[in-house]
Amino acid sequence: MKLSPMTKSGLKSLSLFAAAMAFATPALAFPVTVDNCGTPLTFEAAPERMVVQDINMSEMAFALGLQDRMVGVSGISGWYKTSEEFERKRGDIPEIAPKYPTLENLVAADPDLFFAGWYYGMKPGGDVTPDTLAPHGIKTLILTESCIHLDKARPAASLDLLYGDLLRLGTIFGKEVEAQALVDGWKARMAELAERIGDNRDMKVFLYDSGEDKPFTAGRFAMPTAMIEAAGGRNVTADMETSWGTTSWEAVAAADPQFIILLDYQDGGGADKLRAFLEAHPVMSQTEAVKNARYLPLRYEELTPGPANIEGIERLARAMHPEAF
Repeated sequence: MKLSPMTKSGLKSLSLFAAAMAFATPALAFPVTVDNCGTPLTFEAAPERMVVQDINMSEMAFALGLQDRMVGVSGISGWYKTSEEFERKRGDIPEIAPKYPTLENLVAADPDLFFAGWYYGMKPGGDVTPDTLAPHGIKTLILTESCIHLDKARPAASLDLLYGDLLRLGTIFGKEVEAQALVDGWKARMAELAERIGDNRDMKVFLYDSGEDKPFTAGRFAMPTAMIEAAGGRNVTADMETSWGTTSWEAVAAADPQFIILLDYQDGGGADKLRAFLEAHPVMSQTEAVKNARYLPLRYEELTPGPANIEGIERLARAMHPEAF
């Protein structure tokens, strides 16, 4: 079949356009440098063999379609029950350790990147740190929320913890456009939510993670503080100068929370066990939230930095402010 001069000209233009687009592809934008708890981390090329710690960080990677770059996950089956959707996205990616991986676990998987955080797979001075992994050719991308354990000058938690980490992943893997589109969509949902809630933002909220002698909960630097604020409330333990930590039942009861989030680990009784404990507790049973049975169970991945934060905030806002929906 002969092509007309116009068709030939059009094909030539398309070929030139395709060549230009190929030249402009993000894969050719390397090296890239991202902030890593205040230290620059440079990549000469996109990682090819990543291990990801925890369900929340795994969901960040899944959101960008990075499964083909993942050679392992860790810290999931030892603590959580996963959804069918999570397992579908995970596919045949193996779990190298049910809780915290050892240095040997990671070296055996032969990754070039470990995406984890302080007390999300790593402990300061522990067996697995960026310094112990570096001699094995493994770079470490640190979850920003966890940087507070090394840098006490960090700002209070905000949704930028989620947005920034997803954008960093996009930069590292040459998926800036996809990452920005996700973040823009999340911001639009949060803006719509803020408009619904309006100025009704004074509800006192307590997050009960675990613990009986002392409650383990979220402080100023933990993601739930930002989530509670986005949902139209204020965290009664936001004055704790930590991310996650313990306080006293007397302090929580004195704050008289009006609403309680129960971290539902879905094992050992989960949220039902936490609720029963609060209702039998001598001081917590007298708080407004417990007396009025105002609770919402949220899963671990909804309360730690990850894509599930957005739906978690929306669920929390509906439960706290049903009149706005």
